[in-house]
Amino acid sequence: MRERIRGKVNRHVVGITIVMLITFLLCWLQPLFALDKMLTDFMWQQAEVTNSRIKIIKIDERSLEALGQYNTWTRDIPAQLVEALSADEENQPAVIAFDILYINEMDEEGDTRFAEACAEAGNVITAVNLVYDKSVGTDDSGEYYVDELHVNMIERSYDALREAVGEGFANTTQDKDGYIRQAIAYVETEEETIYSLAYKSYAAYMEYIGEEPQMPRLYQNNKFQFAFSGDSGDYESVSLCDVLDGTVDPRIFKDCIVLVGAYASGMQDSFHVAIQKSEQMYGVEIHANIIEALMEGKTAVPVNTALTALLMALVVGLYCMLCRRMRQLSAAILGIAICVAELLLGTWLFRQGWVIHLVSLPIIMLTVYILSVIVNYLIELKKRREVVKAFKKYVAPQIVEEVSRSGEFNPVLGGERRDIAVLFVDIRGFTPMSEELPAEEVVEILNRYLTLTTEAIFRNGGTLDKFIGDATMAVFNAPFDLDDYVYRAVCTARDIVEGTKDMEKSMLERFGRKVNVGIGINCGSAIVGNIGCDFRMDYTAIGDTVNTASRLEGKAQKDQILIGEEVYKALHDRLKVTEMGRMHLKGKAHEIQVYSVDEAL
Repeated sequence: MRERIRGKVNRHVVGITIVMLITFLLCWLQPLFALDKMLTDFMWQQAEVTNSRIKIIKIDERSLEALGQYNTWTRDIPAQLVEALSADEENQPAVIAFDILYINEMDEEGDTRFAEACAEAGNVITAVNLVYDKSVGTDDSGEYYVDELHVNMIERSYDALREAVGEGFANTTQDKDGYIRQAIAYVETEEETIYSLAYKSYAAYMEYIGEEPQMPRLYQNNKFQFAFSGDSGDYESVSLCDVLDGTVDPRIFKDCIVLVGAYASGMQDSFHVAIQKSEQMYGVEIHANIIEALMEGKTAVPVNTALTALLMALVVGLYCMLCRRMRQLSAAILGIAICVAELLLGTWLFRQGWVIHLVSLPIIMLTVYILSVIVNYLIELKKRREVVKAFKKYVAPQIVEEVSRSGEFNPVLGGERRDIAVLFVDIRGFTPMSEELPAEEVVEILNRYLTLTTEAIFRNGGTLDKFIGDATMAVFNAPFDLDDYVYRAVCTARDIVEGTKDMEKSMLERFGRKVNVGIGINCGSAIVGNIGCDFRMDYTAIGDTVNTASRLEGKAQKDQILIGEEVYKALHDRLKVTEMGRMHLKGKAHEIQVYSVDEAL
């Protein structure tokens, strides 16, 4: 017993260990990254009221129609914009950031005018582009790694403009699922540190209002994740042509961060973003969202992946152990509570600047719960079958099968009146045999005989009512309806007699004794049901029909089958019988006609 318990415990420990290992690997390797980001984007990437200090001047279709195709523009156009925004020193913007590359010189007059306008304004930032390649590097411990964000080249503003403006790279950074929800604060080259356009604009604005810019918490390659504040079109924006022709008063940009960028599909500056999956967002709007995230502190970095995976594996392991001891409903409620707690914790951590992988734990918990339900069901099914198998040794198999199948059997005292056939069979000469033979041999003979009678009863669809010493009682057509039940009772008696004859040789050789039986059968109405008390009851039949069958069995000689008149009337054309005449049976007021069955046709 101890070995069985120890083996069971060991199997359970191994199972929990395997589940914990799978949980750790799923949370560490994150194969469900895209699904996790769908969940966290739904939870955390929600549009809010955008910061009114961030405004966009858009190069949209109206501007292109009014000013011509963008590739035909000279630098006079951005120069005019800077001059218009900076004309009134009391009402000029805090920052003017161009999400546009001005790499090559075009016409000397326009280039010079733009550079001079920016120098005069003193608050202009233009975009540069980082050209990446892969490079092998070493970390602080001397280990080699592949740096996929190695800066191979920087595409910068032309020289005159570069001297007059600040610079920030405008490169976007996509996650593994192709959506933007992270940004790079800065990159370091051998010569310098270059900040992003968004961070550069944010830092310039903070200095403008007299506050110290705060570098967000960063992780690999100086990245940080951020929460979007607005969908496409949520930031206040105006067309470039409306500013240049005076339709829009430049004073509305007072003390603001003004972003200038592409807002037309043909300019190919739009990307997939986490806040809106159905359409792309223009790059200038992405920069606006990053700037606001920096201003509002809506940035975050991932929690150590291995630590998170370990904690979640421990939670799942604990849940597995509890599932084994809890009811299914309680286990389901606990699982839901753990998942809700994880989502709440994840939300709280995100607001504190930390990101955790959320989706794997609920999926694993659901899988563990489903598996526990299946395993418990299989265990219960096995136990049920074992109980049914054992129960059949004490109760009529038909009753056990019905209880097992329906699950609605509620045993109560009482019964119902049914038409049944009753069979009694007894060993002839059992008492003197039990006195002469050793008890062990008597028990062996009795067991072989009772096995024979029981198999014959079950083979013909009867219900084993009880063993009474060396006698057996069987009922046909109870507790459930049975076709041709009277004939089945007679066939059972025939099978028992033939079976005892088959046993004669082996019994003589082993014990020096033959086993002969006497059988009585009667049919008619009887009360069938549970007899006894609330805590111990017996399913049986009572009534004159039963008593008569018992008395007939008492009159039967060796290997003789006696039936009453009711059985003969029901089967007279299917039996060959010998008429025994009228007999007086104990307990009966009148004699009854009795027949001995010679053959069942």
